[in-house]
Amino acid sequence: MANELELEHFLCDHIQLLNRGWLVIGEQVRTNAGKLIDILCMDHSGNMIVVELKKDLTPRDVTAQVIDYAASVSKLSAEDIAQIYLNYSKGEQTLNAAYRNKYGTELDEATVNETVKMVIVAAKMDNGTERIIRFLRDTYQVDINILFFQVFRCGEQRLISRAWLAEDMEESTGAEVSRKDPWNGEYYVSFGEDARNWDDAKKYGFISAGGGSFYTKTLGLLSPGDRVWVNIPRTGYVGVGIVEEPVAQAKDVIFSIDGQNVQMRDLELRGDYFYAEDDPERAEYIVKVKWIKTLARSKAVKELGFFGNQNTVCRPTAEKWNFTVERLKKLWNID
Repeated sequence: MANELELEHFLCDHIQLLNRGWLVIGEQVRTNAGKLIDILCMDHSGNMIVVELKKDLTPRDVTAQVIDYAASVSKLSAEDIAQIYLNYSKGEQTLNAAYRNKYGTELDEATVNETVKMVIVAAKMDNGTERIIRFLRDTYQVDINILFFQVFRCGEQRLISRAWLAEDMEESTGAEVSRKDPWNGEYYVSFGEDARNWDDAKKYGFISAGGGSFYTKTLGLLSPGDRVWVNIPRTGYVGVGIVEEPVAQAKDVIFSIDGQNVQMRDLELRGDYFYAEDDPERAEYIVKVKWIKTLARSKAVKELGFFGNQNTVCRPTAEKWNFTVERLKKLWNID
């Protein structure tokens, strides 16, 4: 690239080079201190990512700067972020619409900006700064990373070289364990109701997801014996149960009904689980669950401070998750 500004525009237009799961929210975003963030992104979970190009700062200065930027971003409300995106799109598209187009589901504003990640884009970094960043990551679990990024010309073509200092941001899906606190062993499940129906899941004992590997991949985290707490986005928690079988495509799932084996397609269902049965990439996938406690959708539990996340399955380590599980245990009288 001719200069850092050209690289900045290039990365905004091709953010998939950093991570295909990121949505650009703004470019040259002004902080409360009046400074400008090069690129601000959001991931599928609503987390924010501050991307800073090294430019002419010393490596140690840019490390301090990106942390300062993250501190400013952490104070932004969902409305602030929506306005930043509206400015970035020049009023042509809202954040909700952009999120829907990117991920195929609705943005849950309650989950926006729960954490802020930091990325420094640099051609190279001195050993001292790498040691500082590794120390922040490993000792204090700071979500900061370096992307070593270079562009070379070969005739009329551009060749790109990229490598992460640490690989936890590479094609992040939210399935990875957060680095903040020890995981409590309890799985979170988001039960989206686009094609599926909670009454079906409650009656027959399953959770499901579909529409692409971005949504179904995390179902593979679950194994028989795992305990799952199920949340309907924008509605509340409706059940807890124990996984009985590994994930399988809906067309292959068999349930035991009154002692008889019945294929899922032969059940009385309100939802549509066979909309793409001939396309394994987009098909609906099922995990069978033995329910410990379920509620009707109208009785869903939603309280201030409860954990929310738009990944189908995740292993949260946030303090909110521990609070949520302990609160639900008390409400539902579960050990």
